[in-house]
Amino acid sequence: MELFSVRGKHAVVTGGSRGIGLMIARGLVDNGAKVVISSRKADACAAAAEELGCDAVPADLSTREGTDTLAGAVRERFDGRVDLLVNNAGATWGAPLEEFPDSGWDRVVHTNVEGIFRLTVALIGELRAAATPEDPARVINIGSIDGLRAPVMENYSYSASKAAVHMLTRHLAKRLAGEHVTVNAIAPGPFESKMTAFMLESPGGREQVAQNVPLGRIGTPEDVVGTTMFLASRAGAYLTGTVIPLDGGITGCG
Repeated sequence: MELFSVRGKHAVVTGGSRGIGLMIARGLVDNGAKVVISSRKADACAAAAEELGCDAVPADLSTREGTDTLAGAVRERFDGRVDLLVNNAGATWGAPLEEFPDSGWDRVVHTNVEGIFRLTVALIGELRAAATPEDPARVINIGSIDGLRAPVMENYSYSASKAAVHMLTRHLAKRLAGEHVTVNAIAPGPFESKMTAFMLESPGGREQVAQNVPLGRIGTPEDVVGTTMFLASRAGAYLTGTVIPLDGGITGCG
């Protein structure tokens, strides 16, 4: 079990009040990590942190002010050392091609791409402080299979932003490898989240989504927590610059 242990590690999970972020935060807390979660809505962030037994720092990561607020609070709580940064906070927008608004690009790109870049840079000193050759500091970016293949939905800015997240992951990994900071991405398929609720909660929607997954089901908390634990622990210490499709075979068997 020591191979997959995250006990005592200092972890930050953005977008940690719901969906995949909440799943990851709960898995880390349950396995002994010290966790700070962040999300844009203060009430939801505080409620999730109370449920999990961790710290909460509300912040809008689509803005530099929000990024600086979170980074400053993390430094204080973790005494200048961050072992794991999970960049999960994200936004989406759907609209027909010829009606897609500028606002549908601005918030999505500011949050999904710029937010990851700014927060990683803001905490790079803390990641370096935690890093060793045997046990690197870790950055895990949450991408999407919509950034790996052309999606069905008209979510142009979201899918483009997630493809950018995957390339940013590789770019940061190359830059930081020599400093013993690994950077990897998880590209989830269908999981329970606010973004997928309209599909999964519609009549017959869950069954229809599951039918399009080669393994015949949507993802569970154990699926994303297991992948996170691998990347965050000694088990995944020799992996950097990868994008892992966590999608039940949609991209690999499609």
